[in-house]
Amino acid sequence: MTQQPATPLLDKVTYPADLKALEDRDMPQLAEELRAEMIDAVSRTGGHLGAGLGVVELTIAIHKVFDTPNDRLIFDVGHQCYPHKILTGRRDRIRTLRQENGLSGFTRRAESEYDPFGAAHSSTSISAGLGMAVAAEMTGEKRNVIAVIGDGAMSAGMAYEALNNAGALDARLIVILNDNDMSIAPPTGAMSAYLARLASGRSYMGFREFGKKLTAYLGKNIDRAITRAVEHARGYVTGGTMFEEMGFYHIGPIDGHSFDHLLPVLRNVRDNAQGPVLIHVVTQKGKGYPPAEAAADKYHGVNKFDIITGAQTKAKPNAPAYTAVFADALVQEAGFDEKIVGITAAMPNGTGLDRLASVYPSRTFDVGIAEQHAVTFAAGLAAEGFKPFCALYSTFLQRAYDQVVHDVAIQGLPVRFPIDRAGFVGADGPTHAGSFDTTYLATLPGFVVMAAADEAELKHMVRTAAAYDDGPISFRYPRGEGVGVELPERGRILEIGKGRVVKQGSKVALVSFGTRLADCLLAAEDLDAAGLPTTVADARFAKPLDHDLLRQLARHHEVLITIEEGAVGGFGSHVLQFLAIEGLLDTGLKVRPLVLPDVWMDQAKPETMYARAGLDRAGIVTTVFNTLGQKAAVGVGVAG
Repeated sequence: MTQQPATPLLDKVTYPADLKALEDRDMPQLAEELRAEMIDAVSRTGGHLGAGLGVVELTIAIHKVFDTPNDRLIFDVGHQCYPHKILTGRRDRIRTLRQENGLSGFTRRAESEYDPFGAAHSSTSISAGLGMAVAAEMTGEKRNVIAVIGDGAMSAGMAYEALNNAGALDARLIVILNDNDMSIAPPTGAMSAYLARLASGRSYMGFREFGKKLTAYLGKNIDRAITRAVEHARGYVTGGTMFEEMGFYHIGPIDGHSFDHLLPVLRNVRDNAQGPVLIHVVTQKGKGYPPAEAAADKYHGVNKFDIITGAQTKAKPNAPAYTAVFADALVQEAGFDEKIVGITAAMPNGTGLDRLASVYPSRTFDVGIAEQHAVTFAAGLAAEGFKPFCALYSTFLQRAYDQVVHDVAIQGLPVRFPIDRAGFVGADGPTHAGSFDTTYLATLPGFVVMAAADEAELKHMVRTAAAYDDGPISFRYPRGEGVGVELPERGRILEIGKGRVVKQGSKVALVSFGTRLADCLLAAEDLDAAGLPTTVADARFAKPLDHDLLRQLARHHEVLITIEEGAVGGFGSHVLQFLAIEGLLDTGLKVRPLVLPDVWMDQAKPETMYARAGLDRAGIVTTVFNTLGQKAAVGVGVAG
């Protein structure tokens, strides 16, 4: 007799409530279908694949057991949220992930009521969940709050601050630690699952609460002693952890791919938990897709790929990526100076410091997802005469601003800050855009702030930073390929605070800070053709400004436009401040700053985003003509 194919289950699940109609025995089939759906979608859009594959069973189990969205489900970072999106009414749009006008690659409050808290930066879920749990208690609403956090995100201090606070408040919060790398205490089959069910059951939890109530009558000291004795006694059976010492009821580790393990434990916790609970779940990143399971990074972030082979689609590069240019230049400079060290916060590949580690492993430090620590760690190294390059994405450096101010800038320590992902980053949207670093660094006394116009300038800035010992110094550069300029054998040391004139004109001055220089040169061609001789300058420095260059440009041009890939308050604002103080705005000079728009711009291709911001060739030309009160000639400023 021929076995009939199983009826597809995923087609029956549009929202989590639909899971309630399915039997527990149906869940493995649903997981298989959900995993296939996710693989197909990401193969077409690119995105974060490995993390989502690892939490398919966990996501199904949470939505089946709990009553979302009334019960709040918070995913830390959001890399793992694609299965969640498919199950929460967004399957019909899942192939628009990270595309213009499509679904965000992260959880986003404005996108769905099933996304109660937006994410993209790590280690925030427990803090947000605690706030929601306390809010529910204060309003008398009965709901569960579940925060799912990965083991990598637990390397950040913020997660422990939240755990400590949750334990002290005895809040009704469920934290699920998704251990997808290497468990300290891996599950050991049926016995481990049995112990987890036992520990999450009514008997254990009820005994714990009874002990609390009884000893509260006898006094706080006895209460604490007996409660701790209960926890330690349970620890002998199930393996106590530091989470118990922080006030959490700890369960696990359990197999995060087994519904026989997940469903009973989650139901027990839902029905019996009173205070904070931490469930330790062990999963496999990339689970169920052999190419991902075999890859070193488990296909954490991928381009479009062939499902059969797993081969990713990559455009043929016309020029080296900025990150690679930085990494090679740093390795080169490290060969000349043994005091140079590299520091990254869990992004060795993303920042290129894996190249330094391959050559100088003892001089490269990955501190985990801990940007605050990374900056102050770098400050300590600098205080002892080393030359730390603390390489972070612009959006992640924001997390350590207090340390930049107090531990580095006030003390005048020569920490070097290579700032990757400057400006728009495309598919990752506003949470990862490098918008603010020029603004928040250039306001600090004694800080040198640079931006590379192209790959050659980046090499110069790496060497300049290596040679600079008078205080903190930063240099920013975007994601992606450069413009294809010829690279020098070795970068040269730039004079601090000095820009350069790239093209000479007489009526319009375009002053670029960063990689908009290429568009400035193209815009100058259009302006020249329209009878507006245009000077193009590369500022190189937002701080200190090249005062001589700005005076010259202000005195000999009718229009001065500043162009930068950063928010208001950055380079252009410093230029305006200088021109105002010098009285150069009183001469009839027309000045216009071009910056990133004061909005959170959703994901799209970077070139589309820059066009919308008016920071491309056409936008620059239009700004010049508007400033002069003229209309651009047909075809001017729109060349490709």
